[in-house]
Amino acid sequence: MQAEMRNVSMQQLDALVHLVEERSFSRAARRMYLSQPSLTKHIRNLEDALGAKVVNRASRAFTLTPEGRVVYDYARRILKLREEAVDRVMRVRAAEEGDIRIAASTIPATYILPYALGEFRTKYPGIRAAVRAADSSDVIEAVLANGAEIGFIGKEPAGAKLAAEPLWRDRMVLAVPASHPWAKRKSIRLRELEKEPFVIRERGSGTRETFERCLAEAGKTDLSRFSVAAEMGSSEAVKEAVIAGVGVSVISIYAIRREVAAGVLAAIAIEGCPVERFFHVIHRRHFDLMAHHRIFLDFIRAYRPEPPAKR
Repeated sequence: MQAEMRNVSMQQLDALVHLVEERSFSRAARRMYLSQPSLTKHIRNLEDALGAKVVNRASRAFTLTPEGRVVYDYARRILKLREEAVDRVMRVRAAEEGDIRIAASTIPATYILPYALGEFRTKYPGIRAAVRAADSSDVIEAVLANGAEIGFIGKEPAGAKLAAEPLWRDRMVLAVPASHPWAKRKSIRLRELEKEPFVIRERGSGTRETFERCLAEAGKTDLSRFSVAAEMGSSEAVKEAVIAGVGVSVISIYAIRREVAAGVLAAIAIEGCPVERFFHVIHRRHFDLMAHHRIFLDFIRAYRPEPPAKR
């Protein structure tokens, strides 16, 4: 019986449902654009596949057998699911629905994407995004390994396997507590930073790599000469460490904009080391972008992040 059940086709179930709804072989056949003998053959093939009679035939009328009533009930549900599946696929193809797996470095993930996605969802409520925060190196690995479809990182990736484009300009500043002696200063020299307890991001962070590159280009110092008090795995952790008085740090202006406006932190420019970068959006170069991916990317390209100054 189980082996024969595999031979039940959608067309046979369709024939049974139409037959019951039309209460006539001839009307059901016309509705399905079939000849009456073809419809009758579908019913007989269904009975053969099931090993049970589903229709009691009379001269002009028919009734369902007990087995037929069971099959009819399930057939209606199966055909309804088929309609829903086709509709869902069409909506995905039309970009009305879809899922996007995103990996993002901590600054975009924490301070930019939440606002961008809030605006995006008002326009495209059927497109859902799942965002995972990581450092830039891990984001690149996730995109290459298909753990994420789209990535946002704080550096320009190397290699030919990724498509990347710059999106948003970022400026990094020295963050100090409002009570710090430097808090009223407009700028600070690199040499002065060497003597101050310093909080840094972990290796692999785009923030750290950008700062180290700036130091190398300035040619005056490097992190080995800094008094590193702590190494943190996220910009939020760095910010909280600075507020707590662990040390000062170079951090994205996005991360401390609220705290600067609230008078909790001060942002100071670094002389001879203008630490600027772009956040890049990336995806695998040969990734088959669907319509909802393209809509999201078009939206992100036009989006201009402006996090509020206060909570």
